[in-house]
Amino acid sequence: METHFANLEGARLNLAKERVLEDLRQLSRDAEALLQATAHDVSEKAREARERLAQALEKAKATCAELEEGVLARAKDAARRADSVIRQHPYESIGLAFAVGLLLGVLLGRK
Repeated sequence: METHFANLEGARLNLAKERVLEDLRQLSRDAEALLQATAHDVSEKAREARERLAQALEKAKATCAELEEGVLARAKDAARRADSVIRQHPYESIGLAFAVGLLLGVLLGRK
């Protein structure tokens, strides 16, 4: 018997995307710092390396922006679905929220 947890796999995928986004942001910051630090070097090799790094930096920034847009779109979609479910089942939603609040209150109120 095989069990499939779509939400768990989606959460892992979102976590991986967030890590990639953070890595891209850090890479962009490091690359910009390197470009600024080597701006005074006028040798041909350094100029070529800076040009390649600048092109790679632009690609990384574009990829980061695309990933962020995708994450935002999925978050908006999830919010719309949650709103739809809550509107379709308002009393059940209130009851569930009450039960979760009560459970948290009991757990946090214990000494």
